[in-house]
Amino acid sequence: MQQGLRLKGGIDEKSFNNRLSYDPEIVELFLTDQDMERTSLIRQRIRQLRERGIKAYMHHPSKYRGAYLNILSDDPQMYAFYRASTAELLKICEEEDAKCVIHAHYVGMDNQKIDRKSTILLREVIAAIPGYDSGRLLWEDSTEGLFCFSNPYLIDDLIVPLNLPINVDVSHTFIGFRGDNDKLYDVLKRTKPYARYYHLVDSMGQYHDSLPLGKGLIDWSRVKPWVDDQDFVFEINLSGDHVDCTPMIESAAFYASI
Repeated sequence: MQQGLRLKGGIDEKSFNNRLSYDPEIVELFLTDQDMERTSLIRQRIRQLRERGIKAYMHHPSKYRGAYLNILSDDPQMYAFYRASTAELLKICEEEDAKCVIHAHYVGMDNQKIDRKSTILLREVIAAIPGYDSGRLLWEDSTEGLFCFSNPYLIDDLIVPLNLPINVDVSHTFIGFRGDNDKLYDVLKRTKPYARYYHLVDSMGQYHDSLPLGKGLIDWSRVKPWVDDQDFVFEINLSGDHVDCTPMIESAAFYASI
């Protein structure tokens, strides 16, 4: 089996069994809001991974009833789902020895102003989430908005004061700076003390294209030294039913060749 495989997939049987067939080192389980109604299966999948010596990560649902989650949402139902699902996944993490990637927001923040005051507000809201700094929850950057590294206040006024454990998505950062490898490098350097996990994905740097490594414009020779000593997965966009993860396997081979 190929070494260095770190894969992402769902908890459905086809996707899960496909990832297991590669005997990976890490599997990140991408969850939906519907999956939160079957947490016993989430636990089962984590235990199946652990039995085979595979590290288990989860990814908090990205949507609720079709809309992207936002920790600052004023929709009462989304507000409640965000916090209840986070609490439930934190409990699973603690009891099953796993970790969970979580976004403060994705896109569409209703024209939220990007300034220091708004960043500090987001900091306070994140700090109100039980276990936000436990190391079980890993906060991921987005391609735009307050929790994007193009926000000049994000690191110094939110991440550093909270000593926040983060997951750096290399492509999201690259896109946030519209394809600037120097600015990506600077973020990798500045966030090193807080980064616990990485998503490795290539991009042309203009929008969320989620390309296999080597198919975009990211300079991976500059990235690899910053991420090589941490856990990561190859989070490549898959077509069809998302079962065939060949682009992730090819990305792992590309990464190994650097």
